[in-house]
Amino acid sequence: MRLKDKVAIITGSAAGIGEAAAELFVREGARVLLADRNGEGAAQVAERLGPNAVAMAVDVSRSDEVKRMVDTAVERFGRLDILANNAGYGIPGTVVNTEEADWDALMAVNLKGVFLCCKHAIPVMAAQGGGTIVNTASNVATVGIFDRAAYVASKGGVAALTKAMALDHAEQKIRVNCVAPGVTWSSYFEKMVANHPDPDTFKAKLKARSPINRWAQPVEIASAILWLASDEASFATGAMFTVDGGMSAW
Repeated sequence: MRLKDKVAIITGSAAGIGEAAAELFVREGARVLLADRNGEGAAQVAERLGPNAVAMAVDVSRSDEVKRMVDTAVERFGRLDILANNAGYGIPGTVVNTEEADWDALMAVNLKGVFLCCKHAIPVMAAQGGGTIVNTASNVATVGIFDRAAYVASKGGVAALTKAMALDHAEQKIRVNCVAPGVTWSSYFEKMVANHPDPDTFKAKLKARSPINRWAQPVEIASAILWLASDEASFATGAMFTVDGGMSAW
């Protein structure tokens, strides 16, 4: 098992990529704390995964809640080896029609949330001799996308912060990488499609953005997170692992 006896925190783990990552981590031998604003949803996932998974409601934009999350993982499992920062969301809008409050709220979760989780987790990892962090960025950090200015900026920030932390904490034996997914099926994505005036055409256009003409399933992104979190990726740090079905290759 690739994560035998490891302890992990996965944020945004009530559904989608985070849920899939939690399933893989437990299967590979890890003990996992599932953190999500939707504490009830995270608890349902943890119950299904068994005794090696626990859940708690966490707003990653709040430093006190993030500290409590890290403290809980250490108190429950004795250490912290892996932090997977997956919490995040998107909103439509250009810089002109995005409200300042909406921009701030998104940045507080997507970018500040990564900062806070790392701020509280890294001292624990450093004290025990090392660890690994995997952030969920997006392929839009490098290729951009229409009408998602705040989301694109936040994920670009995650990618840049990943590199900065990889340099800052290499001597503490902490690896920091990020995955950059393309379009991935999720409950959020399902709602976005359902709210579109022409869902079928919208889905077809999204599929056509990938040379392999489909979107990702959450487990396909979670598998990349698993690899980066494992010792198989021991020489990888400061890297962005793009998993987008070739979208960024156009």
